[in-house]
Amino acid sequence: MFRRLPDAAAAARELPFTLDGEPVSGREGDTVAAALLALGRRAFRRTAVSGAERGPWCLMGVCHDCLVTIDGAGNAQSCLVPLRAGMAVETQRGRREVGR
Repeated sequence: MFRRLPDAAAAARELPFTLDGEPVSGREGDTVAAALLALGRRAFRRTAVSGAERGPWCLMGVCHDCLVTIDGAGNAQSCLVPLRAGMAVETQRGRREVGR
């Protein structure tokens, strides 16, 4: 289970963004993955063939299970992207393709 540390949460500034078209917010200093986990989101993408859910595993950019679409660009590793106010984050369908 993901939980914020109380000290860090109190000092952070809220950053509004959208998740699958819905207005939500995260905190300054969050990665996109941390913000989604704090919102209770566990599935960040679905596989193309079976539709199985995938979510963050390594949280350091190795596994590629946390891929999302950010501002229309797919294959963003949410664990490596700092959250910015106004981002449009969407659940991704499919996997990273070689060269993309």
